Amino acid sequence: LFFSSCWMELSPIPVVTVQTSPFEDQRPGTSGLRRKTAVFEGKRNYLQNYIQSLLSSIDLRDRQGCTMVVGSDGRYFSRAATEVIVQMAAANGIGRLVIGHNSLLSTPAVSCIIRKIKAIGGIILTASHNSGGPGGDFGIKFNVANGGPSSDTVMERISQVSRTLEEYAICPDLRIDLSRLGRQEFDLENKFKPFRVEIVDSVEVYLQLLRSIFDFSAIKSLLTGPDQLKIHIDAMNGVMGPYVRRILCDELGAPANSAVNCVPLEDFGGRPPEPNLTYATSLVEAMKGGDFGFGAAFDADGDRYMILGENGFFVNPSDSVAIMAANLSTIPYFKQHGVRGFARSMATSCALDRVAKAMKLALYETPAGWRYFGNLMDSGRCSLCGEESFGTGSDHIREKDGLWSVLMWLSIMAARKQSVEQLVREHWAKFGRNYFCRFDYEGLDPRAAFYLMRDLETVILDKAFTSQKFAVGDRIYSVERAENFEYIDPVDGTVARNQVSVGNSGSAGCHKIMRKRMLLLTLLFHKKLD
Repeated sequence: LFFSSCWMELSPIPVVTVQTSPFEDQRPGTSGLRRKTAVFEGKRNYLQNYIQSLLSSIDLRDRQGCTMVVGSDGRYFSRAATEVIVQMAAANGIGRLVIGHNSLLSTPAVSCIIRKIKAIGGIILTASHNSGGPGGDFGIKFNVANGGPSSDTVMERISQVSRTLEEYAICPDLRIDLSRLGRQEFDLENKFKPFRVEIVDSVEVYLQLLRSIFDFSAIKSLLTGPDQLKIHIDAMNGVMGPYVRRILCDELGAPANSAVNCVPLEDFGGRPPEPNLTYATSLVEAMKGGDFGFGAAFDADGDRYMILGENGFFVNPSDSVAIMAANLSTIPYFKQHGVRGFARSMATSCALDRVAKAMKLALYETPAGWRYFGNLMDSGRCSLCGEESFGTGSDHIREKDGLWSVLMWLSIMAARKQSVEQLVREHWAKFGRNYFCRFDYEGLDPRAAFYLMRDLETVILDKAFTSQKFAVGDRIYSVERAENFEYIDPVDGTVARNQVSVGNSGSAGCHKIMRKRMLLLTLLFHKKLD
């Protein structure tokens, strides 16, 4: 399935143990461990310590001879880090690594491959939408055997190992060629079986999965037929370039000039690879011209997306997942597998709740972080989920999936024969509109941010805040509830706390979201229309 050639290192490669000292700041967060690139590249053993902590967190019996997947979004330092991961995986008893061509694999593709080949997990080198280059950010994310992000338990285990680490194992003489597709085998000293590396096509396995989900012929007719939909797709010089070219252009017939910024660059062309109205400005301007009926942009690792309609009509992520939910009957995958329920993060608007109620399906409200959706999907409770941070996905994998989301929209447009704006406005007319707005504050003084969050929490949790009314123009906004949001996982009973939820009932609503570390304060006001 994965390789077309085989090459074997002839002389045994030694395994070396290197003494080191622990770092106190290597507890992974929601999206793994992210730091400035200079920290990973410049601090002696910083990268090696974390990789050893990650590998050591896996039970030795499970680790010996197992298969892992490795991929990156192509940012600066990814190739060098991949080579270190290969050397350390070999030394720590991993039997086989499956790595994307030139180390490139989107996050959805990593999740897909983990599940396809039943790997023990995967390492993804990405800092998502954060800037790349020597002065940018770098990150390491570990996905577990179901293809999804690490649980809190796994992250704590990695952190515990990192705080007491005294040595790491590595094969410094092991060299691989990331540009050559096929299998490479290495004989290691004191190892009974050779260590195997398979360099695979970055797109193929993921493409096969998408073919099984969507009606490609219907999408191709939309993009090539007499009433051809003109699209404009911005890969933002991240990992998605090869996927967009291969799938949207080669497979589905979109003209080659429909896709821009498709060459992965280490610094993403000098801009943050963040698909929003602030940073995807070239897409916004192109769509405002009125020449295109559908536009999309992706972040660096391909799990987030932004959708624009003709004349730059913006689809906010909370509406996007709700519109998908309301139109799942147009997708072959959901016709075959059925729809079990929906889930959203507590920071996401209640638009999805309205669809769930109309369809008489369960709706789960989770803390921020994609990992909380995994248990719901694994237990058959959830088929579709989304977050306000431009991430949407389903149970086809265990990650949010940008290109899948784009194909969802194109499929719905093909089936309904409506434009992006028509679909959104018809949805609002049927289910009502939830107003949503997000403000990101960057480069804040940490002390000022701390005091802001502390004071805001004090105000919100004051009992007098509940039922308070606020007049804005001729509108009256009232608070119905104010509480510490607590999530009890319905599958395993684990509890997540320290997220504050404020809201009320009504016909429409507005979110204001503020984040600092693990604390998320959400203000939800619904205006009364009567």
